[in-house]
Amino acid sequence: MASLKSKVSYSCSNNNTNSVPFSLSSFYKKVVTQIRFPNTTISPPKLQLQALGKARAKVLLSTKMAAGTVNEVLPPPLDSSSEPPPVFDGTTRLYISYTCPYAQRVWITRNCKGLQDKIKLVPIDLQNRPAWYKEKVYSANKVPSLEHNNEVKGESLDLIKYIDSHFEGPSLFPQDPDKKEFAEELLSYTDTFNKSVISSFKGDGNEAGAAFDYIETALSKFGDGPFFLGQFSLVDIAYAPFIERFQPFSLEVKKYDITAGRPNLAAWIKEMDKNDAYKQTRRESKELVEIYKKRFTAQL
Repeated sequence: MASLKSKVSYSCSNNNTNSVPFSLSSFYKKVVTQIRFPNTTISPPKLQLQALGKARAKVLLSTKMAAGTVNEVLPPPLDSSSEPPPVFDGTTRLYISYTCPYAQRVWITRNCKGLQDKIKLVPIDLQNRPAWYKEKVYSANKVPSLEHNNEVKGESLDLIKYIDSHFEGPSLFPQDPDKKEFAEELLSYTDTFNKSVISSFKGDGNEAGAAFDYIETALSKFGDGPFFLGQFSLVDIAYAPFIERFQPFSLEVKKYDITAGRPNLAAWIKEMDKNDAYKQTRRESKELVEIYKKRFTAQL
């Protein structure tokens, strides 16, 4: 895959799910190694499949998807030479770029909800984006966008909420009033956080330290887990793609360790790294650093 050029790399947009309710082994406990009927022998694999049944097998697959343990084969990006998909044919499609942090938010949400078989990924090559994407899919001509129920919606923060509330799978937004209020505060702060850190990368002041201090303090508010709201939520999804990029670039280029003196942030990064649904969306740190170097080459 070609690296995303600096002129388009950030024009994409502007704006505990790991537990599995039951395991496959629980269905197998009472299965004997072999059962013989007159003129028939049922081997263990066939017996297991029959015992599970189609409905249970489907639930098992869904829970594995929600836990992020299903590794899907990612399709290649579509460019100007690619034919468009059959838009508005009833298929739900998530249009993304593999290197866009805004699109990554929605991709993570899809994976955490276990919707790999319900929402089809359609990656777009932002360096050579197809004309039909703007003409037939999303007039804003950026990612992410979601094609659902004969409509196309955009803006990453809106989309992660939409997917969480309109599709099956574990809820990623709190019901507790205090956590819900704090979640909205943190989601509103994402743009300020990103702009502050990016500004420091450009050499316009040193606002990054204050921004990361805000994150450190926010992570200490609830003591029932290592995440922003204690338990994993959309808030973690909103920040993860950006911190994934800020950390290696700050360390390599700015010689600044964002976790130094910030134990909560360090613990949060460690926990996020364990999330398979998130890990499937990640890029190599080296690739992300190179994208940032190209973007800020004039300021470095």
